Order: sequence, then structure tokens, then C-alpha cells
Amino acid sequence: MPRWLWVGLIVSVLGLVWLGNRRSPTAQLAGSGGELIPACVLPPRFTDENTPLQSPVDPSMTSRRLEDANVIPLAGFSLQARVLSRENYSMDSGARYSPLDLALGWGPMADATVDDALDISQGGRWYRYRWGADGPPLPLGTIISHSANMHMVPADANIASALSEVSAGDVVRLHGWLIRIEGDNGWRWQSSLSREDSGSGACELVYVCAIERRVPAP
Repeated sequence: MPRWLWVGLIVSVLGLVWLGNRRSPTAQLAGSGGELIPACVLPPRFTDENTPLQSPVDPSMTSRRLEDANVIPLAGFSLQARVLSRENYSMDSGARYSPLDLALGWGPMADATVDDALDISQGGRWYRYRWGADGPPLPLGTIISHSANMHMVPADANIASALSEVSAGDVVRLHGWLIRIEGDNGWRWQSSLSREDSGSGACELVYVCAIERRVPAP
């Protein structure tokens, strides 16, 4: 066989291999269909839809680079929650890593009637709630332990696209890692590791490896 035919055959085979890698399941796009897309090592999955699961770090989930920083996994994190509110960020120091926050409620805080009884807002990387003259729809301790403002750090462009479609009222399943971000310039941002805290430092910083989204019926 002429040499040029061998060269053409080799180039064709390499091209097919490259296309096959491009079509890897980890690169599929998540959209409104609610499919699950792993973009990195997944932690153990929650077993109770009303309770987030925090788990030890899998040894295979090592630190990785993101922009000009290292992402250090602190714990596995998996939950189902109702989106109480969302807020996009583009100007603060964390926006290059986390372009949006989701205020999430689980268990009793996932009840739409409870959500309706609260005036919920976000801003400055905080999540705030107020209630009217009738008082809070749940004990304050329950609100604190069953809701949180979470900074979303997408593991890749497909996860970022899926997160961009999430709206208040959606039910989402998120699987990833609670992390610490260590910038090359010494800047740090660390996740809370408790669902019981509130105030400064109580937000979760979530490296999102997979997301499922369920849009409520009209």
C-alpha cells in the first residue's frame, strides 16, 4: 500500500478517537430535561430527600486548578432542595469562581407554602428572610438548619450552563464537594461544614459535579 494511504488511514483513526473522546458522557449538557451529568468524581448520594448528605473526601477527588487558584475538597456533598432564590454575581472577588448563589431549602423549608410565607432576598453573598405579622411559618431554628445560601462553583462549562437555567421554585439535586479555594495571591474562600450555623461564614461553597433540575408544573 502506498505510504500516503497509510498516513491517511492513521490520521482518520486518530480523528475518530478524538471525536469519541469529545462525546464522553461527562461532557453532555444538562438542560431543562433534568438529566444527571457527572463532571468530576461524585460523592456518595443522599438517601433521604429531606436531608443533605455530607461525607468524607474520596481519595480520588484530589485538589485541582481553577483559574489562578487551587480547589481543595473538604467534604462530599449531595442534596435535594427547593430553590428559594438565586442571585448572579460578576463584580466581586469570588465571581470568577462562583458566578451565582442559590438559596436552597430542604425538608420543611422545601414546602412551597412555607416559602410563600417568607420574604426572601439575596445580596452581597448573603441570603435573608423576613416574615409578616403572623410570625415565622416555622421555628427559627428549623429555618436555619433547613436552608442556606450556597455559592455555586461549576466544575465545567456544561455544569455552568445547567446552573444558569435554574430558577426560584425549581427542585434541584446537586452532587459535588464542599471546598476551600486558595488563590495564588493568598486569597482564600472556605465553605461551612455545618447545616446548623448562621451568619458570617455559614454559607456553603459547593464545587458542583452533577445537577438534576425539576421544573415545577404550571
